Amino acid sequence: MKWITREHVKVDRVACPWLIKKFVDPQAEFQFVPAVAVMDEAARLNAIPFDVQGVELGHHGKECSFEAILKKYGLTKNPALVLLGRIVNGADTDNTLYDQSESDGLRAIAEGFRHLDYEDDHQINAAEWIVYDALYAYCREMIRKRRHHGAFKD
Repeated sequence: MKWITREHVKVDRVACPWLIKKFVDPQAEFQFVPAVAVMDEAARLNAIPFDVQGVELGHHGKECSFEAILKKYGLTKNPALVLLGRIVNGADTDNTLYDQSESDGLRAIAEGFRHLDYEDDHQINAAEWIVYDALYAYCREMIRKRRHHGAFKD
């Protein structure tokens, strides 16, 4: 399936493709286009839009697109992914929903990737997915230790 979102990725538009490819659609193909072109290109390419205002797989209230994907595809049964969603949410928003301590580090890492002179959003995603693999491993370990809100919270 084809998936489409806005160009110039940072947090949610790297986390969502990682989540989609790993847990929803292993054959996923991603397109990154100017924000004003997303819906027209989605229709033309028969692609699923995400992290765009007004779409099902976008921000709703204080929840981010990653969380919308977790809910839509029944992934909230995986507590490690739920914790990862809290971290992504805090890095992608004002962090007032969960006040997730790990989010500040993820935000800094995502900003750093934007300054490494990758040619396009596909290259940033390819390089940065190792961060999400590591964060997911961290989240699995936190769940194993019964720390469902992360290492820095009760």
